[in-house]
Amino acid sequence: MVNDISEDTTQTVSMEHADVQIQDTESEEYLNSMYEESFKRFREGEIVTGKVVTVSKDYVLVDIGYKSEGQIPIHEFADEQGNINIARDDSVEVLIDWWDDEHEIVNLSREKAEKVKVWEEIKKIYEDAGTINGLVTTRVKGGFTVDVGVQAFLPGSQTDIYPVHDPDKLVGQSFDFEILKYSQKRNNIVLSRRSILERERDAARNATLASIEAGKNVSGLIKNITEYGVFIDLGGVDGLLHITDISWGRVKHPSEIFSIGDEVEVKILAIDEDKKRVSLGRKQLTPDPWTGAEDKYKIGEKVAGKVISLTDYGAFVELEEGVEGLIHVSEMSWTKKIRHPSKIVSVGDIVESVVLDMNVKNRRISLGLKQAAENPWEVIEQTFPIGTTIEGKIKNITDFGVFIGIDNEIDGLVHISDISWTKRIKHPSEIYKKGDTVQAIVLDIDKNTEKFALGIKQLTPDPWSTVSERYGVGNDIEGVITNVTDFGVFVELEEGIEGLIHVSEISEEKINTPVGLYNIGDAITSRVMNVNSDERRIGLSIKRVGLEGAAPPENYHMDNNKTNYTSSLGQAFADEMNKSNS
Repeated sequence: MVNDISEDTTQTVSMEHADVQIQDTESEEYLNSMYEESFKRFREGEIVTGKVVTVSKDYVLVDIGYKSEGQIPIHEFADEQGNINIARDDSVEVLIDWWDDEHEIVNLSREKAEKVKVWEEIKKIYEDAGTINGLVTTRVKGGFTVDVGVQAFLPGSQTDIYPVHDPDKLVGQSFDFEILKYSQKRNNIVLSRRSILERERDAARNATLASIEAGKNVSGLIKNITEYGVFIDLGGVDGLLHITDISWGRVKHPSEIFSIGDEVEVKILAIDEDKKRVSLGRKQLTPDPWTGAEDKYKIGEKVAGKVISLTDYGAFVELEEGVEGLIHVSEMSWTKKIRHPSKIVSVGDIVESVVLDMNVKNRRISLGLKQAAENPWEVIEQTFPIGTTIEGKIKNITDFGVFIGIDNEIDGLVHISDISWTKRIKHPSEIYKKGDTVQAIVLDIDKNTEKFALGIKQLTPDPWSTVSERYGVGNDIEGVITNVTDFGVFVELEEGIEGLIHVSEISEEKINTPVGLYNIGDAITSRVMNVNSDERRIGLSIKRVGLEGAAPPENYHMDNNKTNYTSSLGQAFADEMNKSNS
């Protein structure tokens, strides 16, 4: 701006749109008219270039070619730290905010000029489908605020291709964005970063698909882990490493092996170009351990392995990575009935077993745990010959007998019928309880059926074997009535030894039933009529007591210590005797 012009000199006033030569003979009115004519080119809201003439404490004066300088508040030139970044003679673009022609005052704005230029740039970028760089400044509801020269909004759905796990990490970072829509009037701009990333991904995907092929080994980064597999970024293309292709061995969950962000090497198994899907394998990087397993693990040989899992039916043992065998619950013990394998082994145990069977095609190996130890049934006959007396504790009591522990492996059974020669036992618990120490005799050993029979009553002689010596035929004896039935009276002669007085042997007179004539517990004298030790029967008579030389009735005879009745009366007596002893 020229303030003083001498009459003897010629000066040139430089304006943006005109250069005017002013002679010293021209009047001041002419000069003013020229300024006014030049300024008619400017309008409020227009951006012009001016030169800084003064930098003061509060304002910066800028010459834009008007008769007076325009002023701009000093804060418009301050940076974030408060430093003033402007000096005299600097060129600066400003916006004509307003002017007062009467008072020759012009208000300018650098900030508004910059915003106008930003909006012009935003319009051009939007129309050209270009990108704009911006700084993510704050996180707001539904997305982020981005500084692109003016404030813009980035929706959360347009932030990335994948879910953002830590949105706060984006604050303070600069990115390129696409402008989805804008309105200068409403001061509204909506951005998208996702669209740029999708284009970049598609370009990288196409390049990757063109460079890979089935059977090729590639490296990638793990992006996601699920229960069924791992998704790996191969460079724009996501490949799926299925859980069954992670390892030749058993994998419960991929997270046991991998973490998000891990770099892994894999083999490309298949490519679906239409769906842009890639199937990957990691175990295929190493040879299949089942190749040659038949030669390595021979049937009948002992092998060692680690128990890796338990089921109701057995335990799986890892012989090497990828090669597992099953020990069925029935192959865990020679002698014990195992209800669950956890009673014998635990996960993590190192066990020795024997290969029982192998099916390489189906990748199955059957193992036996008990076969790795000596079968106790093979030596039991030598250790406990029949007739040997053993001693042990009762380990279990059932309706049919008691089980006695012979050693750590084998239990022997004393059947209820082998507990006593004479006592009628309804249940073994009437005599024994679990934990009792008892003696028994080995009666039989069957290693094929794995049965060990013991007897307790055999420890003492059978009292019936000598009963004929104690109770001779024709002798009168005393006893106690134990039962009264329609067909006769039962009399206990000694503990466990009973005889029957048939109704026909009670009196010379005919009696239909002895019920009501005799009571249980009454002492009674009777005569021994017959003794059958093999069938454990004694026939008694009341009506013959005291008769000297009384012989057995004519309606029966003795044959080899067995009574054979020939008359109807004798047959009835035999039938009742049979009933009473059955």
